Amino acid sequence: MTRELKRVSIVVALMFVALFVSSTTIQFFQASNLADNPRNARTIYASYDVQRGSILVQGQPIAESIPSSDEYKYQRVYTNGPLYSAVTGYYTLGQGSTGIEQSLNDYLSGTSSSQFLDYLNRIITGQNPQGASVSLTIDPVAQQAAYDALGDLQGAVVAIEPSTGRILAMVSKPDYDPNALAVHDTKTVDDTYQQLLQAAGDPLINKTIDDLNPPGSTFKIVTTAAALQNAGLPVDHTLDNTARYQLPGSENTVSNAGGGTCGGGDQVSIATAFILSCNIPMAELGVEMGDKDLTDMANAFGFGKELTVPMTVSASQFPSVGGDDAQLALQSFGQGSDVATPLQIAMLSAAVANGGKIMTPNLVESINAPDLSSLQSFQPKEFATPMTSQTASTISQLMVEAVQSGAATNARIDGTSVAGKTGTAENGDGDPYTLWFTGYAPADNPQIAVAVVVENGGGQGQSGTGNSLAAPIAKQVLEAVLNK
Repeated sequence: MTRELKRVSIVVALMFVALFVSSTTIQFFQASNLADNPRNARTIYASYDVQRGSILVQGQPIAESIPSSDEYKYQRVYTNGPLYSAVTGYYTLGQGSTGIEQSLNDYLSGTSSSQFLDYLNRIITGQNPQGASVSLTIDPVAQQAAYDALGDLQGAVVAIEPSTGRILAMVSKPDYDPNALAVHDTKTVDDTYQQLLQAAGDPLINKTIDDLNPPGSTFKIVTTAAALQNAGLPVDHTLDNTARYQLPGSENTVSNAGGGTCGGGDQVSIATAFILSCNIPMAELGVEMGDKDLTDMANAFGFGKELTVPMTVSASQFPSVGGDDAQLALQSFGQGSDVATPLQIAMLSAAVANGGKIMTPNLVESINAPDLSSLQSFQPKEFATPMTSQTASTISQLMVEAVQSGAATNARIDGTSVAGKTGTAENGDGDPYTLWFTGYAPADNPQIAVAVVVENGGGQGQSGTGNSLAAPIAKQVLEAVLNK
């Protein structure tokens, strides 16, 4: 073989290798990305050839596909679209999908591996291909109550059944109507999408699972659990009761919410500091315990861990401070670098309500094929056990007292024992506060745990507190469920 022929043979071989690598990459490794690309017209038309499965709440569709008279065979319709927008998300032409529509797309579109034979059979027999239906754990009473109670405020409400992890309510405000994004006109969809992107309050963001805010005093549940369990301190352990506290190694100081001491006396117990939601004793307590005890407890509750419900939940954060006691003091009462989602804060209360055990939060009750056969059904799973039942019982008593006579009195319900903890978190000089409440009821037989966040202090020019704005919202949700 001549040298020139050798060179040609090598070049041809390299071309075949390059072709093989590129085709393999496209067909296997990039197939999913290409199929999901909203600009892939072939995929778009094919997706509308299938009657997409319904999303159901107690057997009633909140999202379904009905026959259409245009080139797309089916129109996606959302019943009470704004009410359930944080749950369903949207399914669009050109802008992809979010929420349950995205996370369970393979089931809803009939393309999951468990539906392949049924999909093939329908094509062979001439039947219209159909996707599976998804039944949610949402309680419509809790959902409506949360939606109404939050009103025009910017924030979120999430409610959980402590014993199972079922998510009973998931509301994010400002909301949007997914029907406006489901129309069969790409220009209209694009225009609406851009308007929502630019709208105040980020309505496309699901604030229950995506927004991270400083948790403020709701984090004192974690600090108290760490003190009782990891540090082995009794609930009547005392700390210095001062009106100002200088952060260790810093010129900065912190104060309690009212600017004074935490009740009377030179010393204050952990119990009183929790019930009255005092910052200084909790800062002192965190420094006394040290970084490890507090970090270990935060991690045990789920901070730093991603979660799917089945949508992906942003991981709440409690960064280790590595010996920086000034930062540790701030983080001990939910400031500094602490950030959390409302779902994570609801999980704190759910753990206390469930004897120290957190059940994995979940939105999906069941997934059923078009012939109603079960493809998947809800099974409660343990997420973590951050504390003993004894620790949980002690914190429960403190949360009940906080509602009865402490810093969370606006969550009280006549004739029902409510456990709760408020939070009023600072966001920087001149910035409005983030307002929180988390709790559960009945305290002696918990049926529902809830977390409420009100961002921006309740609106421009507002300076509310967790007790003044967030607690009454939670109360309405708890009452609605308990009065069913």
